[in-house]
Amino acid sequence: MSYPSAITTLVHNPQLRLLNALQANAKPIMTFLGLPSFRTAQVVAQTGIDGIIIDCEHGHISDDSMHSSTAAIAALGVSPLVRLRMTNSDLIKRALDAGAHGIVVPQINTPEEARAVVSHSKFPPQGLRGQGSAFPAITHGLDIPTYLKTANETLITCLQIESKMGVENVDSICAVPGVDMVFIGPNDLALSILGYVPAKGDEPEFVDAIKKIVAAARKNGKWVGRLSNDGASSKEHLKVFDTVAMSYDIRAIQNWYSSELHIARS
Repeated sequence: MSYPSAITTLVHNPQLRLLNALQANAKPIMTFLGLPSFRTAQVVAQTGIDGIIIDCEHGHISDDSMHSSTAAIAALGVSPLVRLRMTNSDLIKRALDAGAHGIVVPQINTPEEARAVVSHSKFPPQGLRGQGSAFPAITHGLDIPTYLKTANETLITCLQIESKMGVENVDSICAVPGVDMVFIGPNDLALSILGYVPAKGDEPEFVDAIKKIVAAARKNGKWVGRLSNDGASSKEHLKVFDTVAMSYDIRAIQNWYSSELHIARS
């Protein structure tokens, strides 16, 4: 079963891999990119992943790295999203002007914050986004007029719910027009609700918070995703969620070396 979202227009652009998969209820899988290398972006994009979240919040990603990684990922037919470090309008503009297929905004706690993000993500008359860059049209494989006509209906606005206040307000956050997806950051959520990380996963308060977020998304016709640590947990989470972000480039490198070194030295 597919769920409606703020993105209701089916725009047939094969480059919009993540959006197309979400609209088809194909359970796409993403991952996070934290290293400032367009070569790393290319390598990860060639693995079969559907979307890559370029992490400008916690990763080692500068504005230059965000631009080059966005272009490198999109050129390989994978959807680049940018996780911002806060809700500022200039950060939203920079990410979208780089050609991101969407933004992931952390620590959204109120519907007012959600409305502000949406307003800066949309061109008039739906929002306040300004136009002046040729880069997003290039990254989407479109001419500028076509990009301007379709951007409001094809860019994914994803808000992270990862605090006690965010959970308390999640229904009103999900009700904001123009919000397409909510995303659960389980570590920050556990830290806010339980006071420690990582969560064991079966704490009643933690489980109830996740259920409340999913229920609010479903009620308001939004997609919902979460972080998953590995393939096994991703497979399990995709029974409930529309998409997952499977781990992180940095953890993937660390885990491979740790595992192989253990074998080599045993």
